[in-house]
Amino acid sequence: MRIKNLLALALLLPVSGGTVFCASTHHSGIAAPRFDSTIMLQGFNWSSWKTAPWWNVVKSRGGDMSNAGINLVWLPPSSDSGSDEGYLPRRLYIQDSKYGSSLELVSAITALHEKGIKIAADIVINHRVGTWNKADFTDPAWGPESVCSDDEWGQGRGAADTGRDVPFARDLDHANAVVQKDITAWMTWLMTSIGYDGWRYDFARGYDSKYLLRYNRATKPVFAVGEIWDDLDLNNTDTHRQALSDWMDSVNGEIKVFDFTTKGILQQAVASGEYWRLRDAGGRPSGLIGWWPDNAVTFVDNHDTAFNAGSPRSRSWPFPSDKVMQGYAYILTHPGIPCIFWSHFFDWGLKDEITKLAGIRKSLGINSSSSVNIIQASQNIYAAVIDKKLAVKLGTQSWHPGPGWNLAAQGNGFIVWQKK
Repeated sequence: MRIKNLLALALLLPVSGGTVFCASTHHSGIAAPRFDSTIMLQGFNWSSWKTAPWWNVVKSRGGDMSNAGINLVWLPPSSDSGSDEGYLPRRLYIQDSKYGSSLELVSAITALHEKGIKIAADIVINHRVGTWNKADFTDPAWGPESVCSDDEWGQGRGAADTGRDVPFARDLDHANAVVQKDITAWMTWLMTSIGYDGWRYDFARGYDSKYLLRYNRATKPVFAVGEIWDDLDLNNTDTHRQALSDWMDSVNGEIKVFDFTTKGILQQAVASGEYWRLRDAGGRPSGLIGWWPDNAVTFVDNHDTAFNAGSPRSRSWPFPSDKVMQGYAYILTHPGIPCIFWSHFFDWGLKDEITKLAGIRKSLGINSSSSVNIIQASQNIYAAVIDKKLAVKLGTQSWHPGPGWNLAAQGNGFIVWQKK
């Protein structure tokens, strides 16, 4: 377990007006790469399959992605599926889906590669559905021994589930040697034959993390992030980010996680003006980026959380729609690895504003390890200086970093400056 006081190891330098937080290195197992300049895009929303072939749409937007400095795109599940969105995997090796054909998929990946953009596959391996009924698995073919013994199907002959259950598909027994071998072979094939570079692991709470670490080490992705979506108590946010940290410790820090802690705190702060929530008792950012920024993938919304996402798993947890750009002003100026949501970038008319903020991040070298000096965090105002060369203000109160700063960007509820 990575105890929070150890996790918060950082160089704390007292300065006028705030505390400089510098990201600590990771000491338990393999360290996460520091100074990571990745800017990620979620390349779909819940309804993208309705715009077929979606792969051609993604391919056509490569120029916009490149112009924004996006160098990693997470695509939706591309295997044959029992659901339109892809989250009920059926025949794993069949890459013709509601998003388009396998040829269109490979063409899109190739085109983005030519622009220097890496591609992360959405890996759904907690569960699976049968080809014709509940568990007649084909491609690859598995029997009832691949299903957890406590699955609601009632005919599983595998070991007991090592994680959380899903009621809508068969929970896979990752302790089964055949399942392990076949999943590893399939993921390797996704890299060598389809062209994927990295992984986004869906519902990583569904099985023991030791199996995920095994698959990750066997396939050696350039980037890997897990979905750990726990309930958040806004009055006890340290418990939430501690759980994220504990999970990452269980995989030796080799797999990042989405920073759901920061999302929840940030959207509450901008919705109510409670910007004091963005600074913890130690003067650090109050989300996961305050403890383990190199492994924190920050985001404003995703396909599950976005308003009217349509996902059966959606918890109606959208970022306030009129304050979305405050969210991007925060995640694109702060440490961590920011992930831009497709709908916001391409559908909401925010592409130019987000591109400008991403360009500032890139030009100033803001990265996953950047230092944060929180100058002010109180009702209706948040102000911070990042790496001593970028300043950002959120909220309705006035604030200026002082002489020697130039205005870099401003919008609804935010201003960004850069050092002269």
